[in-house]
Amino acid sequence: MPARFCPSCGAELSAQARFCHRCGAPAGAASAATRTSNPERTAWLVASVVALALLGVIGWRMIKGTSTAPPPSMGNAGNVAPGGNTPDPGGNLPTGQAPDISALSPEERFLRLNNRVMTAASQRDSATVVNFTPMALGAYAQLPAPTLDDRYHAAVLNAQVGQFDEALALADTILDAVPNHLLARVVQGDVAELTGNTAALAAARTDFREAWDSEITQRREEYADHRDVLDDFRQRAGSN
Repeated sequence: MPARFCPSCGAELSAQARFCHRCGAPAGAASAATRTSNPERTAWLVASVVALALLGVIGWRMIKGTSTAPPPSMGNAGNVAPGGNTPDPGGNLPTGQAPDISALSPEERFLRLNNRVMTAASQRDSATVVNFTPMALGAYAQLPAPTLDDRYHAAVLNAQVGQFDEALALADTILDAVPNHLLARVVQGDVAELTGNTAALAAARTDFREAWDSEITQRREEYADHRDVLDDFRQRAGSN
């Protein structure tokens, strides 16, 4: 059979693949350039999410539970924006010129942009979220070998702007690598809760509870980085 390639990031796909193992895009989806090249479309998408009170709630709860303080695991802790910019006395991130990230590695670019978006989301700074989410997802698509933690962060970014199918596809890629991965269940559960899918929410919580004892002892680095997320979801799911 002829080789298949992801229309989003160009990664080579297996014959049976439904989603890209690198970026999580559906195998038959339009290219990433087509999906993200229209900033006005992205702006309207995020604006509708804000109107529904989703902006900042999904991503930050998945990163830090119900807290509004930036988590210590993020490289951009506090209210200092990437690139050394400082906020005004009101605590709002600046929405002006983007920091120069041209000299950074692909992984550093993704982490820097992700941190900026998540900090802005926690402060309900919709302008920064609109401006930087496509950039962060574009940086993710350039990663040569995304880690499970990278995929989790990309899933949060997608979910934050209402791209729930993309978020769930990335959760699937995590589960393909680690069938009982707890952060993938968190993504599935939070997306189900916010879309009103009670059956999927119950299933995600059950899977999370059943996997907890065996998975949490694996000492995965991403579990340590997001322990507050896991503890919050476990509490909401009901521990065994």
